[in-house]
Amino acid sequence: MDRSELKDWLHVHMAAGVGPKRFQILLEVLGSPRDIIRASLTHLKGVPGIGPAVAAQIYEGLRTVDPETELADADRQNIRIVTPRDPDYPKLLATCPDPPMVLYVKGELKEQDQLSLAVVGTRSPSYYGSEQANRFGLLLAQAGITVVSGLARGIDGRAHRGALLAKGRTIAVLGCGLNHLYPPEHRELADQIVEQGGALLSELALNFAPQAANFPARNRIVAGMTLGTLVVEAPAKSGALITAELAQEYNREVFAVPGPIDQPGFLGCHQFIKSGKAKLVTCLEDILDELGQVGAILKPKAPSDSKTQVPDDSLSELLKASLTDTEKAVWDFLGCGPNDPDTIGSVCSLPAAQVCAAVTNLQLKGLVKILPGNQFTRR
Repeated sequence: MDRSELKDWLHVHMAAGVGPKRFQILLEVLGSPRDIIRASLTHLKGVPGIGPAVAAQIYEGLRTVDPETELADADRQNIRIVTPRDPDYPKLLATCPDPPMVLYVKGELKEQDQLSLAVVGTRSPSYYGSEQANRFGLLLAQAGITVVSGLARGIDGRAHRGALLAKGRTIAVLGCGLNHLYPPEHRELADQIVEQGGALLSELALNFAPQAANFPARNRIVAGMTLGTLVVEAPAKSGALITAELAQEYNREVFAVPGPIDQPGFLGCHQFIKSGKAKLVTCLEDILDELGQVGAILKPKAPSDSKTQVPDDSLSELLKASLTDTEKAVWDFLGCGPNDPDTIGSVCSLPAAQVCAAVTNLQLKGLVKILPGNQFTRR
């Protein structure tokens, strides 16, 4: 698509009152973005489902937006803008009833992203939920599946990090403009996603600030561009369940990880499993089995012991290479067997606070686990 045509698409997309569904209706009736821009107020009022008030809003909006400035800002930041007419627009997303008519892309979209799975969950996960998000992000990426999530705190961030640890592909879909990355503490994670060949996506204008009302629309992109959605940890009311519901509407697979039965953070997962809306998942093979021929092709690439939570040797080496000096000292000492924090601190000559921080970080990286009696051991 040449710049002039792209500017027309962006022009309509940015106009007040024009959402994805109205954009589609306008295209069907009026013909092209340029025809929409040139349409009179009378013509807009005559479009079925628009109505006089919305027509007036769109007509005024088309005369106040500045697509050229938006394009220039995107160019400066090496951000591409794609439409459903572009060859690298996500093909699965294009089949949805309400696909974004414009997507801002920082990074790369690739043909292999058709083999993708959404990993979603609560922003306030348990340690177990965080561990499973990291584990499945890693295993899916190792199997050649692109991990898609929302860059949010909690499960989303852990899933992205798991995929990055496996040196795989991951895509983050934002509920705000790319100039307002949210949450701000995930800036480094977002940069790493792009640097490692993945992408950040948004359908919102570059300077659109985060608003809670925009996240359900973001969730439809996450669900729509993937083969299925894995809910790792979700309470009874959760945005992750909205994503899963949308995946069902789009005729995609839905999976859920079971958790402790007395933990409210897993109530949404358990309800989905009991109702038959989601397939219970404990290992990578459970997902691949449901993906039919695609899963069968990917199975040989999956780690042989993916039924356990133990990272394979290559992953362990990647993780250990990222350890701080304190974490490495604790890791080395635990090679002698399980030990409590007091003994670790005494033998390694480390303050209690540093030992506590080190074992916590080693747990989050999946390298150590806690045993009864506050003993820590290597995984």
